[in-house]
Amino acid sequence: MSSETELTKLTAIIVDDELYGRENLKKIIETYCLEIEILGCADSVVKAKELETIHNPDVVFLDINMPILDGFDFLDEYDDRNFMVVFVSAHEEFGINAVKAGAADYLLKPVNIKELKQTVKKLLLMKNKQIKVETIHKADKLVLPASHGFNVLVIDDIIRFEADGCYTKVIFKDGKSTIISRTLKDFEETVPKEKFYRIHKSYLINLKYVKEYSNIDGNFVTMTDGSRIEISRRKAPEFILNIKAALKTV
Repeated sequence: MSSETELTKLTAIIVDDELYGRENLKKIIETYCLEIEILGCADSVVKAKELETIHNPDVVFLDINMPILDGFDFLDEYDDRNFMVVFVSAHEEFGINAVKAGAADYLLKPVNIKELKQTVKKLLLMKNKQIKVETIHKADKLVLPASHGFNVLVIDDIIRFEADGCYTKVIFKDGKSTIISRTLKDFEETVPKEKFYRIHKSYLINLKYVKEYSNIDGNFVTMTDGSRIEISRRKAPEFILNIKAALKTV
């Protein structure tokens, strides 16, 4: 991707139950981080969900400690999320959980302007890497961003995709894997639907590498690499139809 086509601005919402916290962060961002456009502020998880649905922001600046439902409860509302998350908290002890939740960054209150600006640069870099993950037309290949630039991968070499918050783990037939800062839903919409099927909210598999299906004590597939993956109950009937169709084309 050339520099002319790279994103230079991001949209965002702020979620914090304290008025001062919302207004202060909004003022700092609008003063020192012109790359960020604040579309709205919410004082609860319920209102945050409404704002996210309306605006579809690139970033959510999210407080953790809030009454009734907290920041982690907000993220639990999404099987897939198309936004990056920056936790903004007065408490350091939530850092590990923030990483597990797939947060792009973690800012301590009071927010340091220099650290905020570094976070914004990181967010822009992540977003532009996401954009580079696209299908090469007329070829069964994907362009996946890497620290050095990008890798061109043959789709048939991919056994499965696994959701990991706002990231996705890609597992290849040679046993190697890589983590991409893009949601599983994005990959589901990119790869050929006749070759891949999402059997579970966390798994998108290449039907070519299904070795066995079992409905004993649930629904499971065993892949050619030996991995055993659960199929959600509502997905099982459609999966069987898809695997039969895929086998006919082999």
